[in-house]
Amino acid sequence: MYKQISEEMTGFLKECPTAFHAVARIRTQLEGNGYQALRENEKWELLPGGKYYVTRNDSSIIAFQIGTELSGHSFNIAASHSDFPTFKVKEHAELEVKKKYLQLNTEGYGGMLCATWFDRPLSVAGRVIVKEQDHFVTKLVNIDRDLVLIPSVAIHMNRTVNDGYAYNKQVDTLPLFSAEGGQKGDLKKLVAEAAGVAEEAVYGSDIYLYNRQEPSVWGAQEEFISAQHLDDLQCAYASLQGFLQGQQEKSINVYACFDNEEVGSGTKQGAGSTFLYDTLRRIHLGLGLPEEDYYRAIAGSFMLSADNAHAVHPNHPEKTDVENCVYMNEGIVIKSHAGQKYTSDAVSIALFRDLCSKAEVPVQFFANRSDEAGGSTLGNISSGKVSLKAVDIGLPQLAMHSAYETAGIKDTLYMIKAMKQFFSTYFYEKDGNLFLQQ
Repeated sequence: MYKQISEEMTGFLKECPTAFHAVARIRTQLEGNGYQALRENEKWELLPGGKYYVTRNDSSIIAFQIGTELSGHSFNIAASHSDFPTFKVKEHAELEVKKKYLQLNTEGYGGMLCATWFDRPLSVAGRVIVKEQDHFVTKLVNIDRDLVLIPSVAIHMNRTVNDGYAYNKQVDTLPLFSAEGGQKGDLKKLVAEAAGVAEEAVYGSDIYLYNRQEPSVWGAQEEFISAQHLDDLQCAYASLQGFLQGQQEKSINVYACFDNEEVGSGTKQGAGSTFLYDTLRRIHLGLGLPEEDYYRAIAGSFMLSADNAHAVHPNHPEKTDVENCVYMNEGIVIKSHAGQKYTSDAVSIALFRDLCSKAEVPVQFFANRSDEAGGSTLGNISSGKVSLKAVDIGLPQLAMHSAYETAGIKDTLYMIKAMKQFFSTYFYEKDGNLFLQQ
């Protein structure tokens, strides 16, 4: 079962070279399960029992399933993110070197491990904005072949590289695109061809590098899985499967996958935007519910902020806390931080532990070393717009932000089971006490 789930997830990952492709893939699965598309610029008329989704920027998506018994309802929300560290291609894409080579002019997106991008097959994918008569349409593109590569400098020319090297993204990480005979503008031609349009019809683009290396299940017992952008599409995938399998008639179940977490979430489609707040408010408006019911629902709601966590590194166990450390294939990680980089507290941890106990899923606890700062996540960023009980969770992995990351083969299924349990549970407060009802 673990291997089957991993194979299904890697199939998902291979279809998602960018956040735009990830949202398109999620949308396809939602529609296959009866979810209807909504648009933010149109009026929402919703029904109890209905299943809907809405996108923003084609790179963030929120889906929701409305229960049929909405007296005293709450929201069950799972949040993940669609983006991952990579390199974005600049508008004027090619750089000429000694009239012999063409490089792609790129800039870093997010905090990647630069060294992992060298000497491996890469290509480009993303979206283009195409003018058709008097309007503009979005088309996804993926040049589905080995197209570029970032070559290392030979050890003979950089003798001290193994002693540590500071990569300059304007010099060291530009991919080789073409040899003699290539011309500036060649990439735009290839992108237009991939989109199936004339070159002059392309008015804008968001194009990124992606790793072409195939996912792999490996280890003495085939216990590990390695692939591109496990952070955070592993959680996005598992959350979606649990969302589709779970159901609770007294709740409104919400699946959210935000863009731009890797660059701070401060965009119109990020977790720090109004996207979640707007959607939750419009659900109530679309159902014709009074405003007071919205605030009552928020008070009883619960969010799972799902983003991967650092497993103990076999070569550097000293990088993690001595006791509050986690391992692959040993369950879902609950993350805590005294400075509130993570949203978890005693209340949300207790609720989530009970869910996992019912789902027969193991849990682990992670805290950063006290002399190391942790990064902010979806939960505490989104709480600035929608304040509710939340716990930060994730799946343990190695080499986070590498071009090729590693996780445990069992943990994806653990997350799916926990998410199914979560989306099948009704949360409410009464007389100052918390209750869970299956």
